[in-house]
Amino acid sequence: MSDILCVYYSRTGRTEKAMGEIAQALGAELVKIEDGQDRSKLRGYLRSGLEAMSKKLCPIAPVQTERPLQEYRLVIIGTPAWAGRCASPVKSFLAQNAGKLPQVSCVVTRGGADRCDDVLAHMATFLKRMRLTDVSLRPDDAGYEFWRDKFIQDTKNALGL
Repeated sequence: MSDILCVYYSRTGRTEKAMGEIAQALGAELVKIEDGQDRSKLRGYLRSGLEAMSKKLCPIAPVQTERPLQEYRLVIIGTPAWAGRCASPVKSFLAQNAGKLPQVSCVVTRGGADRCDDVLAHMATFLKRMRLTDVSLRPDDAGYEFWRDKFIQDTKNALGL
């Protein structure tokens, strides 16, 4: 049983791909945040952006993990960038669980060229501790593998692995 948890939300599969690769490299447990909403097509895209900008939380299913959140050594939270914020299901997860989280690292996937510091800052408003490591990944970018691998190595170094 791993002491690292990778928890994420993905609308298009890009965050899911990145988090799967990171979890595999770290030998981590991988869990998806489920909200039961249809976020496909233009309507789902627009609704997702509006939700991200609002202060409202969306309902999410309880996250099923192998152990209680506070018993993990590290929880890595993955989110797509939505309108300069973390995805609303991730916002809900953070609001519900921030007090239970041990050390935290953050992974943001993006479609644009910006590094997404605003998304990381938005996530930090929920967290009780400083992030151990973080990265902003653009899955279709030529530098994707470099930044993903650097994040993995930085995380291993920070944990003494």
